[in-house]
Amino acid sequence: MFNNVYAGKHVLVTGHTGFKGSWLSVWLLSLGAKVTGISDKVPTQPSMFEALGLSEKLTHIVADIRDGERMKTLMADLKPDMVFHMAAQPIVSLSYSDPLDTLTTNIIGTANLLEALRLSNHTCTAVFITSDKCYENVEWTWGYRENDRLGGKDPYSASKAGAELMIYTYFHSFLKNPGSNVRIVSTRAGNVIGGGDWADSRIVPDCVRAWAQNQSVEIRRPKATRPWQHVMEPVSGYLAVGAALHLNPELTGESFNFGPAADQSFTVHQLLEEIALNWHFDGSHDKFIVDLTPTFHEAGLLKLNCDKALHELSWKPALRFEDAARLTATWYDKYYHQGTEGLYEYTLDQIQEYTDAAIKLGIAWTAQ
Repeated sequence: MFNNVYAGKHVLVTGHTGFKGSWLSVWLLSLGAKVTGISDKVPTQPSMFEALGLSEKLTHIVADIRDGERMKTLMADLKPDMVFHMAAQPIVSLSYSDPLDTLTTNIIGTANLLEALRLSNHTCTAVFITSDKCYENVEWTWGYRENDRLGGKDPYSASKAGAELMIYTYFHSFLKNPGSNVRIVSTRAGNVIGGGDWADSRIVPDCVRAWAQNQSVEIRRPKATRPWQHVMEPVSGYLAVGAALHLNPELTGESFNFGPAADQSFTVHQLLEEIALNWHFDGSHDKFIVDLTPTFHEAGLLKLNCDKALHELSWKPALRFEDAARLTATWYDKYYHQGTEGLYEYTLDQIQEYTDAAIKLGIAWTAQ
């Protein structure tokens, strides 16, 4: 898988205690990588990181990416072969209550890691993960391409656009130079679902928390349509582009979108109904209650054009919507009804199921 690039490599993952970071760490470990993680905290309770016992399976370092001097020291000491930068403040609603924390974490934190890589200048491949929210959302009906305008009306979106500008600036000012040993790409994805996400103000975590307590879940915008994708879709993209960049220096400085097929946009209500099909309900309470109370601004339709990833990486999504919802629901159902015993192995089984689906489609990263 992934041209066997990750076997034996020392891989640094920032934000490894988060939802996506935990999935990426598990997958890297299964590929034979030596994983070191940097994070300032475990962001949620419960957490996938703790449920899978990941602190015992990788090197866990507590550090804040806003601490530039610490980042320089760690990079110089660790000298990882590959870096995946995922550490971030990922919640739109929190960006309204504490905008400065969001901006410093997502923009200055990214700049700190870039500066640490620049100064260390050891041979390294780095994948920076931002968000589809980095694009200026004018709510048109077609997907945003990697060269479309960046922007954001809310602090979170602005922070992701700012992170992309830091990546662009460091590449063109420093890392593009012949003397640089650092290769970088940025990646953009959004509307991710999957087992192990317990972040606040996200529809699936809110849903399973309520259902686990035999309560109804409140939904604000049941007709809101999103291009939902399982977390393994973008993570496979991050791994694919990391492997490709490691083998092909001409990709350095590029950006890539990772998203579902164009016909895979569904409403919040459709998503929850699909998840409910794979949940063991106790009691007869209503599954959903619609809350029409006005709330903070959230962008409407936003989807990505992933033609570049298909053309240059031969990457494409492997799951249909129904399978993404099923994998999400069954992971949570196992956690809430059976506990954490065997959950790490179950997560590996889901990665294998996803890999098998990708093999059937002949997706390039599955080649040995």
